[in-house]
Amino acid sequence: MQIAAQQDKGSKEMNERDGLQGLFLEDLEIGLTASYGKTVTETDIVMFAGITGDNNPVHLNEEFAKTTMFAGRIAHGMLSAGFISTVLGTRLPGPGTIYLSQNLQFKAPVRIGDTVTARVVVREIMPAKKRAILETNCYVGDLCVIAGESTVMVPSRA
Repeated sequence: MQIAAQQDKGSKEMNERDGLQGLFLEDLEIGLTASYGKTVTETDIVMFAGITGDNNPVHLNEEFAKTTMFAGRIAHGMLSAGFISTVLGTRLPGPGTIYLSQNLQFKAPVRIGDTVTARVVVREIMPAKKRAILETNCYVGDLCVIAGESTVMVPSRA
């Protein structure tokens, strides 16, 4: 089940809240999915380096990056991982969600011009704790570039 179907079903309710509240814990179902895609640009990499202070030359200096195992510049892994946060905070579960933990495995590099799609899948719901465990992966095409899992706190109607 895609999140778009869930949002369409409850769109009137979400509009009444002006988009300030995502899904409630009671709205979640195992297998519910949502995604966000973004093409990584030169500007994204430079701005990420400026914001975080991560000026590793493998991200910013083509001549240096050519001498590495990647044979050219790559995007910061955490830039791509940030797209997972976009899904969690805006789509599934959406506004009101609180990140509690995240594990990540960086599987392959992302380069300028690659379109990264972050995909989140509900794997477990813990009603007593108002938490959910989510599969959080990023893809470039069919290639998984980041594999992960997060735990989030989800607002409840109760």
